[in-house]
Amino acid sequence: MVEIKTPGEVDVMREAGRVVAQALGAVRERAEIGVSLRELDEVAAQVIRDAGAKPNFLNYQPRPAPYPFPGVLCASVNDAVVHGIPNDYRLVDGDLVSIDCGAYIDGLHGDAAISFVVGEADPADLKLIEATTEALMAGVAQLVPGNKLGDVSHAIGVVGRRDGYGMLADHGGHGIGHAMHEDPHVPNEGRPGRGLRLRPGMVFALEPMLIAGGRDEYRADSDGWTLRTADGSRAAHVELTVAVTEEGPRTLTTL
Repeated sequence: MVEIKTPGEVDVMREAGRVVAQALGAVRERAEIGVSLRELDEVAAQVIRDAGAKPNFLNYQPRPAPYPFPGVLCASVNDAVVHGIPNDYRLVDGDLVSIDCGAYIDGLHGDAAISFVVGEADPADLKLIEATTEALMAGVAQLVPGNKLGDVSHAIGVVGRRDGYGMLADHGGHGIGHAMHEDPHVPNEGRPGRGLRLRPGMVFALEPMLIAGGRDEYRADSDGWTLRTADGSRAAHVELTVAVTEEGPRTLTTL
């Protein structure tokens, strides 16, 4: 069942989303050579705590997971695509870092992710991040009443595949609201004109995940959470929470 949010509920999600954006901004500012992923997690935890919100990810355990997630952030580096555990790894020059963060206020959730390079960037990494962001924004532009969910997925996929990148198999965006993950699943590829018709009050977290090597396959790390590219190539992940409104897409997880 796809939940329709009231304007008041969307406003609360906007407040949660603003906290997420603040946390991501603080993490990006702190992410320097020599800083550990655990330190970045503590930065985000402090921002969320100071705002009177609560973290989405900490102790989250979906059915396939071997144990509750131990961090406030998902911190994925280089060939790690998503769900990286913030540990004692210290950033080095040229690392491609993807940070996923969520928070909730009064039971309503926000979820977003950014990718960036620490220190001197390889132009190929910057191109990958740019393409991932462009794919995300192409999907966001389709979140208007009357469109179909397939229009969103198709827009993401066209951009994501354009330069020969892979797209993480079996993963995509999702509905969001009173739970971090709600129906429907939003594939990062699809056929236009198909699927659920979009209505005002629907809220989605869109999140393309592109793989530089061109393959879609992945492997699970020994920690049971981190998903890495099968070919060892780098990946980028970006995400926004966006509401469908009569006036057009309303992004909830920016400052």
